[in-house]
Amino acid sequence: MAVTATAPATRPSAAASRTGAVAVTAALLLLVAALAVVDITQGTAAVGAPEVWKALTGRADTADSSVVIASRLPRMTAALLVGSVLGMAGAALQAVSRNVLASPDTLAVNAGSYAALGIAAATGVTLPFLASSGVAFAGGLLAAAVVLGLSGLGAGTVRLVLAGSALTLGLTAVTEGMLQLFPQETEGLYKWNQGSVAQNGFDGVLQMLPVAVVGLVGLLLLARKVDALALGDDAARGVGVPVRSTRLTAVVLAALLSTSAVTLAGPIGFVGLCAPALVRPLARRIRAFTRSRASLPVAGLTGAALVLGSDVLLRAVVPSDVAVAVPTGVVTSLLGALFLVVMAARVRDTAGAAQPDRLRIRSRRVFLGTTVVLVAALAGLVVAAVLIGDSKLLMGDVVNWTQGRAGQTVSFVLDTRVPRVLAALCAGAALALAGTLVQAVTRNPLAEPGVLGVTNGAALGAVLLVTTVPTAGSWTIAGGAFAGAAASAVLVFGLAARGGFGQNRLVLVGFGVATGATAVISMLIILTDPFNATKALTWLGGSTYGRTLPDVVPLALVLAAGLTVAVARRTELDLVSLDEDTPRLLGLNLSGGRFGFLVLSVLLSATAVAAAGTIGFVGLVAPHAARALVGRQHVRVIPVAVLLGALLVCAADLVGRTVIAPAQLGAGLMTAVIGTPYFLYLLVRSRR
Repeated sequence: MAVTATAPATRPSAAASRTGAVAVTAALLLLVAALAVVDITQGTAAVGAPEVWKALTGRADTADSSVVIASRLPRMTAALLVGSVLGMAGAALQAVSRNVLASPDTLAVNAGSYAALGIAAATGVTLPFLASSGVAFAGGLLAAAVVLGLSGLGAGTVRLVLAGSALTLGLTAVTEGMLQLFPQETEGLYKWNQGSVAQNGFDGVLQMLPVAVVGLVGLLLLARKVDALALGDDAARGVGVPVRSTRLTAVVLAALLSTSAVTLAGPIGFVGLCAPALVRPLARRIRAFTRSRASLPVAGLTGAALVLGSDVLLRAVVPSDVAVAVPTGVVTSLLGALFLVVMAARVRDTAGAAQPDRLRIRSRRVFLGTTVVLVAALAGLVVAAVLIGDSKLLMGDVVNWTQGRAGQTVSFVLDTRVPRVLAALCAGAALALAGTLVQAVTRNPLAEPGVLGVTNGAALGAVLLVTTVPTAGSWTIAGGAFAGAAASAVLVFGLAARGGFGQNRLVLVGFGVATGATAVISMLIILTDPFNATKALTWLGGSTYGRTLPDVVPLALVLAAGLTVAVARRTELDLVSLDEDTPRLLGLNLSGGRFGFLVLSVLLSATAVAAAGTIGFVGLVAPHAARALVGRQHVRVIPVAVLLGALLVCAADLVGRTVIAPAQLGAGLMTAVIGTPYFLYLLVRSRR
């Protein structure tokens, strides 16, 4: 999907351009000033505008002056600084990549900083503020380098954004795993990752201000060379601009700006994406804004207005005592996710629908041999999963338990462990089958319920019920998960279908929906009582902890029905996965068939989430591996993919609950560590 800026057909005169630029800049300054004033007057303490004015003029009493000077002014200043540097960083990244979807979020800069700080905290080393900024900078720059190396910087495609989004999922999973492994050392890091501009004094702002100034000055000095890149690489080289070094320097400076914001306030999502996009229409009318020296400061002002506006909106809509607990980053992430979905749906996707993999023909012997090996491996894994855990058992204990002759301790262990094993098996099989159906219908090798936001939508539906109706049963939670998954699927597939399920648009809209659902989930967790919040976080980690046999029943029934339908309609799946014309020539109802398969995949994903929480990438890895092993015929792909999915999730659950026993890691974190490199590999292979 080429996303390039187009020059306006007509340009206003230089004088009119300067006048318009001055007017727009003045209007933005007035808006930012007004939002800053309102932001200072908001808070839990009864300190309004008159008290703020008295505090600023030195005429307020000690209590009011302390609130204003120590809390509200630093918060407002931090919002100004964070919004400004993120807006400028996003504008610089979009300029050098010629990609309107590039930003510190979509290039994994924030996730890299989060992971680096998580690793530093896990070591138990206490770092001063500036040193932690250096660690965050190194992590963010390394993550950006990985994304740019895998996708290419000057291609102008959303492949760069897809790589960054996938790397973000993987790095976040690794970091959250460290939070569980080292809870004392990393205390407070999860809350920091939500992004909050709340400050205790001006120390942080004053230490980060010089870093931000260095980044801004560097970008302004580089502005002419960056402008030359808009003409194309060859034209830029023709006027003496070193293309590679200019891009590298701009990315380093943008990473420096981003990490200064991350160190000060945590990741404030999508400001770097939205601010330059709001400035871009002005460049079509005002010639001055086509130059980086003018557009960068304006993007900074717009970013400041976005962060301040989000903080003001949050405190205006949510009661003051509750708003204190809701990070500003949750609001900006929600708005940014909506913005990403709209942009992805509007831009032209030149990639189109992906073609199926090369036709691979495998013999029946290969298929039978592969199936036998997978069945044997799965049987051995199930035995190990039942016997191994925080308490190790013997096969005799299991036999006695099945006959009702086991002791109280053994019965308790197996009564809790067996439902977990069954939930992992069924969830892995259901997600693998759902991924197989989605990839066949869309002919998109990057499609799967987790990547497309369907799994996150299901998690939102489940968490909403868990946090608002704590007494909800298994079937009720499964229904809530299906409602959330269905809403996400309608949005994602509905927008993507307009372009024929174009590969880039489908995945990018899915990432936007997943991000929005995650933001809403974070807000629900923050606003509910601690017991429900802990229960809800279990869903997000993809854990089978606390599952009972009634929790597995809905998933088992849906999986059995899904397998029956998929096997019965295996020939139709083969035809649908070929192209648009062949099914119609053979008299198949292509639209109806697609709709039916997508509904089935949503149902499978929702019940899997209800039983085992959010587990990503299984629906991506299992179908790909199955096609590589036994070819593309779905009569063979379906059973092999289902076995592989069950094997993957069961193994992830076993490792997660034994590696740090009695503490546990969610199976979703383990599958993300496996699935992220595979997704990036698929991006590289499809580029070739």
